[in-house]
Amino acid sequence: MKCSEVIEILNRQSAESYACSWDNPGLLAGRREKEVKKVYIALDAGDEAVEEAVSKGADLLLTHHPLIFKGLKRVTDDDMIGRRLMAMIRADLSYYAMHTNFDVMGMADLAADRLQLKNTAPLEVTCVEDGILQGIGRAGELAHEMTLAECTAMVKSLFEIPHVKVFGNPDKILHRAAVCPGAGKSTVDDALRAGADVYITGDIDHHTGIDAAASGMAVIDAGHYGLEYLFIPYMAAYLKEHAPQLQILQQEKKEPFWIV
Repeated sequence: MKCSEVIEILNRQSAESYACSWDNPGLLAGRREKEVKKVYIALDAGDEAVEEAVSKGADLLLTHHPLIFKGLKRVTDDDMIGRRLMAMIRADLSYYAMHTNFDVMGMADLAADRLQLKNTAPLEVTCVEDGILQGIGRAGELAHEMTLAECTAMVKSLFEIPHVKVFGNPDKILHRAAVCPGAGKSTVDDALRAGADVYITGDIDHHTGIDAAASGMAVIDAGHYGLEYLFIPYMAAYLKEHAPQLQILQQEKKEPFWIV
């Protein structure tokens, strides 16, 4: 199967056209005509992911976060981006990223479904697909009433996360929740407008967290990696279903930091 044919299959799930204007998804390195037999899936095109994809003979590296966000004036081994791109090109490893297009057409619903939210709607509408509003994040009703402490335990269990950061009273009673995998600071106000009692997201700073709690909405910061890891097993299953002839490799789940 050619790389271009794999890209066509990926676009059926999350077309590049659904990405935000500032984003840079798509084929970022490599040949569209390359024959692809083995795909390596990771969240980021970090050194470990690139090295493992190369060492295992992958033909295509698929990630959620793009390695390249803005224009490059040079590609050398003087910086991490150049070093990784050179490693890919030397190995004839094509590289494709699905970022905010997947956030809109996959990630948000995956997270909301895992939390069993009901009657969901996007936090930030970015497009309309077949008359249905699509966008970043989701807000909806929790399956049943629970405290913030109970919701925190549920999030840790459902997403298999060892630690989270919580803003708010642990005894606060929750009925509605909003979720935005990744960095959710920009949609805090959207979550408040959606009437969420708790906002589950990542990368929340001190002032944003305490201000949200003071406004009546608790925040569970489950980490950028912790919520978006969903991308890897989902896309592995998707490719196995729609391109069963491909061999699919997945990066092992491992948070990119440690806490002492």
